[in-house]
Amino acid sequence: MRRFLLIMCLLLGGAAAQADERIFYQPLNVDASLSENQWRTIWRDTAKQGAHTLIVQWTAYGDSDFGSATGWLANSLKLAREQGLNLVLGLSMDPAYYQRINELDSAGLASYWQAQLGQSLAQQQKLRKDWKLPVNGWYLPMELDDLHFLAPDRRQTLQRQLKDFAGKLDAPLHVSVFSAGKLAPQVNGQWLGELASARIQVWWQDGVGTGRLPALVRNGYANALPCSIGIVQEAFRQISAAGQPFRAEPANLQTSPGCHPTAVFSLRYRPWGKVILDNQHKTKGSDVQNH
Repeated sequence: MRRFLLIMCLLLGGAAAQADERIFYQPLNVDASLSENQWRTIWRDTAKQGAHTLIVQWTAYGDSDFGSATGWLANSLKLAREQGLNLVLGLSMDPAYYQRINELDSAGLASYWQAQLGQSLAQQQKLRKDWKLPVNGWYLPMELDDLHFLAPDRRQTLQRQLKDFAGKLDAPLHVSVFSAGKLAPQVNGQWLGELASARIQVWWQDGVGTGRLPALVRNGYANALPCSIGIVQEAFRQISAAGQPFRAEPANLQTSPGCHPTAVFSLRYRPWGKVILDNQHKTKGSDVQNH
């Protein structure tokens, strides 16, 4: 029995280490109040947990521009690099994104996306010029889903736009997707596989934290994904009701990654990132909804 328990602990420990190999960090303005020593400790502990890559969700969110070369985010990420963490930097996010894509027809959506991609490309060029940090990838904060891209023509247009955008970058493009239960799992898997074939790293959010889909349905979508599609394990449980500002609390990871690359959303919900969440609550900053 002791040997069995030891083996189980090793297996569970290995699973936890694999889960946190890549971890998302969503910058908020309130995070600027954390000290340099606090950030150094956070990144040291992140690396100790087995993380090798930090995915920063955005460096510009509406009027909040975190992109100053001497600003708190750039300085924090320099400390992350000192701990050996690779960086995938997020680009520009429109706070009205989800409202806008609800309102637009297919032609309007294509034009809106093109304009937003232009802003993100300008942000990427700014970061490259000013930050002078080694970057392993670029993350596009505008999330995809199978509700707004249910129509085949929308998916085809999006794929052309993303392929063109990725071709202008000097490191791989990363995008994330969540399932609203509109596309059949096999069709959804095929769509995401086609995006990945355009040399785009696609991340599928497992939806455990938001709980919008029943577990059986979520598992059906996960099982239909090609192995190249990464799975984002949500380390939170949403506690806000529909229509309220998004709030969540830390929760255990549940999705089995199988053959897929994995990442965790997000740092502030992990035990060693608790100082970020505590600081946010202390200053009464609400969570930004990830989708």
